[in-house]
Amino acid sequence: MTEFIVIGVTRFPELQLPLLGVFLLIYMITVMGNLGLIILTKVDSHLHTPMYFFIRHLAVIDLGNAAVICPKMLVNFVVDKNTISYYEYATQLAFFLLFIISELFILSAMAYDRYVAICNPLLYNVIMSPRLCSVLVGIPYIYSTFQSLMFTIKIFTLTFCGSNVVSHFYCDDVPLIPMLCSNAQEVQGLIIMFSAFNLISSLLVVLLSYLLILKAIFRMHPAKSRIKAFSTCGSHLTVVVVFYGTLLFMYVQPKSAHSYDTDTMASVF
Repeated sequence: MTEFIVIGVTRFPELQLPLLGVFLLIYMITVMGNLGLIILTKVDSHLHTPMYFFIRHLAVIDLGNAAVICPKMLVNFVVDKNTISYYEYATQLAFFLLFIISELFILSAMAYDRYVAICNPLLYNVIMSPRLCSVLVGIPYIYSTFQSLMFTIKIFTLTFCGSNVVSHFYCDDVPLIPMLCSNAQEVQGLIIMFSAFNLISSLLVVLLSYLLILKAIFRMHPAKSRIKAFSTCGSHLTVVVVFYGTLLFMYVQPKSAHSYDTDTMASVF
């Protein structure tokens, strides 16, 4: 197998151009927004705090994920046949896994940062030292690099047979499992095991952090202090709900409930 055919976002030709405009706009906003965050948090000395340190790395991850997925996806809106070469698929898959796994643990590190800021404000600068911040970012990068290489090498050293049509609009590992001639169950088992660990462990850190944050907020007086404390978590909490919500929707629901259209919509989010 030398190439794969990716189905794309829609199967209706009349929707190709309108969706191209929508996704091109989203991509441009994503690139400019994240680049702006990276530059601003780097050059402004007032933003050299742990919270903005994590925001900068989250912006790097989101920018990387968009750069890996969107250009090829946009090209597929204007070509007749959505093909992608064997090695190009492997490269996009490796980077996609690297960024998506990193994002899980960066979001949990950000939740821990907010917990320390609200529950231990006097010790915040001592606890969230530059060294600890670097560790909380460095370990997810190393771990996600190991995992992305492991899965990409594991899948692409096996033999593919049958149809080369991928039911997705970007390069994911799950749609490749039915195409493997051998060891498909072993690879599927590894994907399920690591995905469950990544999702559950990072989500537990987020939930525990927010439970302790809520407990601390309800003890605060007056009400203005509560609003101020919770406002520092609002944007992070929104990202967490959208990100984990779509992941749980796609990967935890029963097989019988899956459809291409609903999975595509969730993937877009």
